[in-house]
Amino acid sequence: METVDQIQVEVIYALPDGVFRKSLSVSAGTTLKQAVELSGVKIKHPEIDLSINKIGVYSKLRDPDSILVDGDRVEIYRDLKIDPKEARRTRAQQKGKL
Repeated sequence: METVDQIQVEVIYALPDGVFRKSLSVSAGTTLKQAVELSGVKIKHPEIDLSINKIGVYSKLRDPDSILVDGDRVEIYRDLKIDPKEARRTRAQQKGKL
């Protein structure tokens, strides 16, 4: 049986004015937190603090110490400035006043 030494993952950090996207080849057994560090995203975006920002894989929250599998997309989430439901409600109210 053949063992996999390297896996392919992607780290994503979406901002209103663009997206940081980095594909990485990492060792099997790498954690989400390690992939974020290896990607260099924190150098370009020092506001990222993994004790505050949540991270996940394909829109599902995961523990930073979770082990990645080949093909995972690590996503770093930002706090929302406004709740999406509240934003829709506000737009609907404004549209009704026109």
